[in-house]
Amino acid sequence: MPFSSLKGEKAFQRLRGGRLGRGKYLLVRWFPLRPTAFNPVRVGIVVSNKVSKKATVRNKIRRRLREILRKMYLPPCEMIVVAQPEAADASYWDLLKDLTHALKKSGLVQ
Repeated sequence: MPFSSLKGEKAFQRLRGGRLGRGKYLLVRWFPLRPTAFNPVRVGIVVSNKVSKKATVRNKIRRRLREILRKMYLPPCEMIVVAQPEAADASYWDLLKDLTHALKKSGLVQ
């Protein structure tokens, strides 16, 4: 499912009060949105220097998360996904399992 990027400091600040789900590798916050015709899901992916000092590792995590989210069906929402330092050693399948767990814990998916 296509999604658009969440951009701007105001969008990220708005999500501070959103629903929270946490896993071993990831933290997820989201707010529901009204359905629109185009790109009902807006996602911000945050992988900081605390995860890894190497940009290649951070970008690999970001690409994996983007691919996982692209393959999921999500209701209309704004979401931020924050990688924890443990995510640097996680495989694609570990991230998939952890993201699904965090989304279920937060109440976004069943």
